[in-house]
Amino acid sequence: MPARRSLRISIARQTLELVSPDGKVLRRCRVSTSARGTGCREGSLRTPTGRFRICGKHGRNAPIGMIFKERKATGRIAREGEPGDLILTRILWLEGLDRANANTRSRFIYLHGTNHESQLGRPASHGCVRVGNADVVELFSLVPRGALVHIS
Repeated sequence: MPARRSLRISIARQTLELVSPDGKVLRRCRVSTSARGTGCREGSLRTPTGRFRICGKHGRNAPIGMIFKERKATGRIAREGEPGDLILTRILWLEGLDRANANTRSRFIYLHGTNHESQLGRPASHGCVRVGNADVVELFSLVPRGALVHIS
C-alpha cells in the first residue's frame, strides 16, 4: 500500500498540519479542540489523544456552512457565531487506533467545520476538532478515508 498524507493536530498550539508521506508540512491551519482539555472517557466532552484513522467522510459537495445532524445535511446554512457547537460543511470521522482511544468512533469525534471560526486557535469545542470551513473543504479533498491522524 502506498504511503498517504496524514494529519497532525497539536493541542498546545491548536493547529492542524497536513503532512506528506516524506514528513513535509503541506498545509497548516488553526483549530479548536475541547474547552475541557483532553480525555477519552465517554461523555467527558474532551478531545481524545493518540493515533487515529479517518473512518468516514461526509458532506461531499455540501455548501459551506451546511449544518449536519447525525452526519446528514439538514438543508440549513449556519451563521458565524450562531449558538451551539454545530457540525458544519464537512465531517472527517475519527476511529481510535490505541487501546485508550478505541471508543472514539462511538463517541462521534469528528474533524468538522464550525459556526465559531472566531474561536479557532483556542480550546472551545465540546470534544471534536473544529476546523475553519474553507480549510475543512480543502482537507476533505486532500485526505483519503483511512488516512492517519495523530492528536497530541
